[in-house]
Amino acid sequence: MAALDGSEAPAKLKGKYAAMIVCWLLGIGCLFSWNSMLTIEDYYVYIFPHYHPSRVLTLVYQPFALGTIAVLTYNEAKINTRLRNLFGYALFFLSTLLVLVLDLATSGKGGIGTFIGVCAISGAFGVADAHVQGGMVGDLSFMQPEFIQSFLAGLAASGALTSALRLITKAAFDNSQDGLRKGAILFFAICTFFELLCVLLYAYIFPKLDIVKHYRSKAASEGSKTVSADLAAGGIQTLLKPEAQEDPKQLERLSSKELLLQNIDYAIDMFLIYVLTLSIFPGFLSEDTGTHSLGGWYALVLIAMSK
Repeated sequence: MAALDGSEAPAKLKGKYAAMIVCWLLGIGCLFSWNSMLTIEDYYVYIFPHYHPSRVLTLVYQPFALGTIAVLTYNEAKINTRLRNLFGYALFFLSTLLVLVLDLATSGKGGIGTFIGVCAISGAFGVADAHVQGGMVGDLSFMQPEFIQSFLAGLAASGALTSALRLITKAAFDNSQDGLRKGAILFFAICTFFELLCVLLYAYIFPKLDIVKHYRSKAASEGSKTVSADLAAGGIQTLLKPEAQEDPKQLERLSSKELLLQNIDYAIDMFLIYVLTLSIFPGFLSEDTGTHSLGGWYALVLIAMSK
């Protein structure tokens, strides 16, 4: 997408605050599924006691996320942004639904076959995250700063919200027979519904907001080739400016390698942060807990506090 100057949209355009709310919800949805899998570790440790799910699921997730984002980065200029984000949110929804279906189909029983299925879903979460997080950040970076701030705030809030939701669903069935599984099923069902909501918000609500159409039209007028589907979803058909078509220099961009070299310090920082974080969370926190008075609640409380 062509870089914009970041100027404010005309005051008469409506939808700024609606767009901020939608961006916040979409930010939550970007990590809601993966955080739900991390937060449900008390249940997975119970049904997969010999497979160390809190460690293995993270190791499965990350290669899929990293590999997918590398491919998407290499082909960034050719990718339809709308289809990329829609695919990501739809995959989040379907994968979260599969977690619920897998548990219901196996009646909550463990085993290597079920665990492999859960690992496959964890890999799908990595693929979906690579599509959505990079696509949404790139898309919103060319709009008002408040939009990407709201989206990133949603990313930050998703961990706390999933932890709170898990604590509530666990408490709701704490004293009932098979309460651990019943709470997990309710938790999965709510997560699935929320991911479906994100698909609908991005597909039908966000592209039709006036202020969003303004920025996407501006991007298209400056040479962007990745927003045509977004504009069509908002009811706008636009072409490149004639002068942009006649002057190829207006469409020149740095290569992915040049961008990486210019931002190598940030890339190294991100890599080291992920290495440090994944060395501790969630495997060490959720498994090496010893014996405490909180019992089965200890790992959940510890994970909630870490988020």
